[in-house]
Amino acid sequence: MAQRRAVVVVYGAGLVQGLGLVTFPAASTIFTSPAFYGLSSTAYGGMFVPQVVLAIAASVSGAMLRGRLGIRRIYLLGLAANLLAMVLLVVSRFVMAQGQLAYGMLLAATGCMGIGFGFTVPALNTLVAKMFPRSADKAVLSLNALLGLGTALAPALVALFVGLGIWWGLPVVVAILVVGLLLVSIRQPLEAEEAVAGAQKKSAKVPLQFWLFATFALCSGVCETINGNWASLYMTKHFGASTGLASLALTVFWSLVTIGRVVFAALEKWLPERLVWQVSPFVVAVALAVCATAPASSPLIGILGFGLAGLGCSALLPLVISFGQQQLVAISASVAGGLITFYQIGYGLAAFGVGPLQSWSGADLGTIYGSTAVVALVMASLSLLIARKMKT
Repeated sequence: MAQRRAVVVVYGAGLVQGLGLVTFPAASTIFTSPAFYGLSSTAYGGMFVPQVVLAIAASVSGAMLRGRLGIRRIYLLGLAANLLAMVLLVVSRFVMAQGQLAYGMLLAATGCMGIGFGFTVPALNTLVAKMFPRSADKAVLSLNALLGLGTALAPALVALFVGLGIWWGLPVVVAILVVGLLLVSIRQPLEAEEAVAGAQKKSAKVPLQFWLFATFALCSGVCETINGNWASLYMTKHFGASTGLASLALTVFWSLVTIGRVVFAALEKWLPERLVWQVSPFVVAVALAVCATAPASSPLIGILGFGLAGLGCSALLPLVISFGQQQLVAISASVAGGLITFYQIGYGLAAFGVGPLQSWSGADLGTIYGSTAVVALVMASLSLLIARKMKT
């Protein structure tokens, strides 16, 4: 019974983390609208710099502190940081007219979200792998499917609250859910905590194979974020789409991310995880090419492209973490945190780099989407190389 409750808490935290993580990019049109925050593309991208830096710091420090604090405390610290992020976002609406103050609060909010993500997600991925050692791939995919469900719901909820004239409703909802999780989790012991905390060998060296996994995770961060953070703006600027249609494109992307994880977890007997992992980067490359070449008069083609990208991205991060933990046994307790770190580096490159790249090169978002297809092909090459070296 205790383990069942722990499983519910862990999977519930994945859902809430997904909601919180995409609250910021889902509200991109609010942040860039002159009627609200009025941020430029560069300033909007810059919002995510603290998130990336602090997510990386949290992932690295979380791995080092796990043996001292235990995975449960690391997880609780992550929840607290998520709560603070939502509070700061809601409060920032009261000072929107004061540009620098409002932007500073947004930077602080995304920074707290980075800490929450960096502490919580590696802990959750490691816990479910330890809770279900005989079906770790399926367990990790299922966790990330719930995280993906949260990311899919976020843009739809933002569109709903915008329609009601209270765009800030989503961070309020997320804050309430996080408070509920904290109240439940404080009294809930998490199974496999001691095993996780003690699994890391202090003297273990990082094997060369880890860097292949890490590079793959970085590329997946770039490909996922170019869709997740910029889809709404691409829809409005390239296709001239309404806010509702732009939110639909983002919802379709994250929905297919979630559906893909559920389907691949359910069909593991007929669709081996390794095959899914090898094919997915090619799907992402095709999707990016579709988005880049879609005519401005055909927003539905853009939405279909983002849906295909979501399907292609769905299994990338969960499986690279699962495979990494299986193959890198000597450093298994640090693998999730390490790969999340590199994923966040890719996230940062895509989240922040697009604005400056546009200013420097004059390239539009369509060109950048097309160029990112090359990153997906690099990822495809890495998946083939890693699969050849993996132990069966």
